[in-house]
Amino acid sequence: MEPTTSGRFRIQERRVGGDDDESAEDDQSPSFTVVELPSEPVAPDDPDAAEAYAPLHIDGPHAVPTAPLEPGYVVDATVGWTDGTARFIEFEIVSRTRLYVADEVTGMFEAAREAWNGARAAGESVVSTTTRGQDGDPNGALYLFPDASDRDTLAELRSGRIPIEPLIARVNDRLDDDRDRAVFLLRPTADPYVAVLVAFDDDGILARTVRDTYDMGSALADRLEHAADETGVYAADEGRVRTSESDAGDGHTGGDGGDEDGDDRTGGDVESPL
Repeated sequence: MEPTTSGRFRIQERRVGGDDDESAEDDQSPSFTVVELPSEPVAPDDPDAAEAYAPLHIDGPHAVPTAPLEPGYVVDATVGWTDGTARFIEFEIVSRTRLYVADEVTGMFEAAREAWNGARAAGESVVSTTTRGQDGDPNGALYLFPDASDRDTLAELRSGRIPIEPLIARVNDRLDDDRDRAVFLLRPTADPYVAVLVAFDDDGILARTVRDTYDMGSALADRLEHAADETGVYAADEGRVRTSESDAGDGHTGGDGGDEDGDDRTGGDVESPL
């Protein structure tokens, strides 16, 4: 019998046919890099953070369709192991936070440029700051990591070798809501750093502006494309998706249900310099 492991995982990377071509959905065995999430978040500066969020490669062939799985999603999943190779046996999507990656970015947004210049003047390495909308309310968390010539910081962040999960967990803990985030990994051409921007709302102006400015696609279009698939649990024993009325009506293909809590869902601080 095939040994299995069950847990909660974040999808870090998705590759089809050995390339980063996420559009080739006819390939039945895409490979994934995932990070298993511990029951309690580990702080970014904890010496055990890298081990706690060690990336896992899942290569297939999978027992269930994996077309709905996008980088950044969190799934409750069962992974099977055959001759040391992992594959998805079943999964349920529990969060549709998206992870976007852009290299050789020109026209980096002002908040990142100012934070980088301030860090250099102060002799700091890793930078963290809060981005704010035009009304002054927080709308994102920004982190800058130096990109030394002897390492590929963007690749390490993208694959999870440098953990970004503690940064997302810190935002989730701060906001204490169930909104999907947008996590951007951006490496500019002009300066040696990689920006990690965790936008508080994947449907907010900040996230949409960054996606539009750097031509990174539409989260809403992705969700609509996979709407029928994302409303259930993929289970190998049935070979199909199980759906429920509560899943189908969760509203994830539209807005975020209003902003009764008074936080910033429409502001963005990147319009003017972009």
